Amino acid sequence: MTTIAKYTVKVGEVRPSQLMFTYGVGALVDLPKLSVIVTGLDDWPLNPQYVHPIHESRLLQAVQFHLPTVDKLLSPPIVEDSGAPADPFDSAMQVGVPAAAFPRWMVCPHCRILAPLSSGLFQLHENPYRMDEICYQHTSCNKSRNPEVIPARFLAACEKGHLDDFPWVEFVHRNQPCESPMLRLIEHGPSGEARDLEVRCERCNSKRRMSEAFGVENREKMPNCRGRRPHLRDYDAEACDLKMRTIILGASNTWFPVSLSAIGIPVLADVVLQLIESNWGVLSNVTGLSILAFMRSTGQLGRLSAYTDEKIFASIQQYRQSLAADSSHRSKPDLKNPEWKVFTEHHPALNSDEFRLRPVDVPQSYQGLLRQVVLVERLREVTALVGFTRIDSGSEMSDELDIPTENAPLSRVPPAWVPASEVRGEGIFIQFDETRLAEWANRQAVMEAGKEFFDAHVKWREARGIEPPEEGFPGVRYVLLHSFAHALMRQLSLECGYSAASIRERIYAQTQTETREAMAGILIYTSAPDSEGTLGGLVRLGETESLGAHIGQALEAAHLCANDPLCAEHLPGAQGHTIHAAACHACLFSPETSCERGNRYLDRALLAPTVERERRSFFGV
Repeated sequence: MTTIAKYTVKVGEVRPSQLMFTYGVGALVDLPKLSVIVTGLDDWPLNPQYVHPIHESRLLQAVQFHLPTVDKLLSPPIVEDSGAPADPFDSAMQVGVPAAAFPRWMVCPHCRILAPLSSGLFQLHENPYRMDEICYQHTSCNKSRNPEVIPARFLAACEKGHLDDFPWVEFVHRNQPCESPMLRLIEHGPSGEARDLEVRCERCNSKRRMSEAFGVENREKMPNCRGRRPHLRDYDAEACDLKMRTIILGASNTWFPVSLSAIGIPVLADVVLQLIESNWGVLSNVTGLSILAFMRSTGQLGRLSAYTDEKIFASIQQYRQSLAADSSHRSKPDLKNPEWKVFTEHHPALNSDEFRLRPVDVPQSYQGLLRQVVLVERLREVTALVGFTRIDSGSEMSDELDIPTENAPLSRVPPAWVPASEVRGEGIFIQFDETRLAEWANRQAVMEAGKEFFDAHVKWREARGIEPPEEGFPGVRYVLLHSFAHALMRQLSLECGYSAASIRERIYAQTQTETREAMAGILIYTSAPDSEGTLGGLVRLGETESLGAHIGQALEAAHLCANDPLCAEHLPGAQGHTIHAAACHACLFSPETSCERGNRYLDRALLAPTVERERRSFFGV
C-alpha cells in the first residue's frame, strides 16, 4: 500500500495504481475527517529502499518527447507489508507520498464559523494509532467542546490547472473592504444546495447566497484567477487571464490525469538482449567483466547466468549504444505500431515470463470477417503520469500522445523523473480482415456515418477551443473497432470473473498510407498489480468455441437496447455535446477505467442492424 503523509503524520493509504488514475500529484484525497492535496514531485522521497525504477524504453521515449528532462520512471514509495502489527513510530511508517491539508478554509458544524487554518482557530488533533481519527478541532467554539471542523466544500479553479480556496472574503463583501471580517456559513434548510447556503460577515452584516457563485454569467463577476498551485505551494509565474470558476470539493472535474501507457513487448528477438532490457536497472551499472563476475558469484544474473560473461557484456554495450541513439533525437514515438507488429506476427522466440502469445483458430462463424485471434497469456502494462488538467479532461481533447496545452506541471522545476506503475495480466487480441473491412468502409451508408462522426468531432473541438478542429479524427474504422470492443467487453465481463471496470481496451485502428501500414484490431485485457498477474479467466474465454459464442451474444445484444428507439435514433454531435450515435449506458458505455476515449466514437449500428439503421453493420444481419 502507498502511504500519504503530511510531514510526520500518516493520514491515509491509497494503492500505487490510484496515484496514476485517481489520486496523483495535484489531486484531492477525501479522507474521513479532512481533505488533503498530493504535493509535487519536488517533495517526494526517493529512498532507494522504497522506490525502484520501472523500465520500459518505449514508454520512456514517449515521456521524453513531452518532458525532455526526464531520464527515468520510478515507482511511488512503497513499504512492503510484513504482516506484523504496524508500529506508528517505526521509521517505515513515515515513508509515503507527501500531502498537505486543502482546502485551507474550514467550517465549524456547530457555530458555523468559516475561517482559514492560518487564523489559529483550529488545532490539528493527531492520533498515531488511528489514522481515521486525525482531524482539525475548533478549540474556541461557544456551542460545543472542541468540535471537529470540516473542509469548506467550495473551491475555485480554472482551465489552466490552477486551484485555489474559494474567495470567501471578496465574495461576501462584493470586493469591498472590511476590517477584520468574521464569516459564518449559514444553512437555510436541509437540502445543502447552493441556493440554501448563505455567507455572512458578522462585522459588517454583509451576506450573499452561494447560488450567485455558479453559472456562466456569475463567473464573469468572480475575481480573476490568482494562478495558485497548491500542490507546488506557489503561484504560476505567468499571470492567469481567466476568471475563477466555482467547483465543489470532490467534484469529478477537479483532477484529470494526463498519462501515457504502453504494453511491455519484447521488440528484440535476441533472448540475451531481452533479458538485459528487462533488468536494465541493475545491468546499466555494469562497466566491465569484473562486475559481471561479481554478480555471477553472488547470484544476481538470474537467467543470464546461462550465458558467458563476454556474451552478456557485449550485449550490454550493444543495448547501451541503442539507447544513446534513441535519446539523441526527440521525434514523436509510436507506441502502438510496434505492439501491432508483435501481436500479428506472434513469433514464438519472443515469448518469455513477462510476455507470452498463443494463436488460436478464428471462430467458424466469423472466418472472412476476422483474420486471426491471439491469446495473450502474459502481458505487462506500464503507465506513467506526465501531468494533469482541471475542468476539462485531457483525453477528451487529444489523441494518445498529444499532451493538452493547459497541462499542469508535476513539479516546480522540470522533472528528472515521473511516477509510474506496472501491472501484469492477460488478454485477447483480435485482428479484423483488412479486405473485408475496406469493402465495408466503401459502402455509401458507412461513408455517411463517417461524415456524421467527423462533423461531430469538429463541433466538439470547436466548443473547447481546440485548434485546428479538423485534426485528430480517428476515422470510421475506429468507431467500428471501438464499438466492437465495448460490446465484447460487456459480454466477457459476465463470465470471466473480472468486473467490467477491471477489463480494458486498446484499439489499433489505422488506414494504410505511403509511410505506415494498415491496422485494424483490438486488445481486450485485464491486469493486476500482483507480480504473478491475473488468474487466466479472460484467456479461457478466448478459446475458439467460447469466443465465437461470446461474439455472437455480444452482436445479438447490439440489435436492441433498453432505451430504444431513443438510443437508436441518437445522432453524433447532437447539440454539440456528444461524439457517439447509437450508444448509451444500457448498451455500449463502459466504466471510465475501461475506455481509452471516454465513451466517445461509439455506434452499435456499425455492428448489427438497429431499429433505425440497417445498412451500416459490418457483421450483417
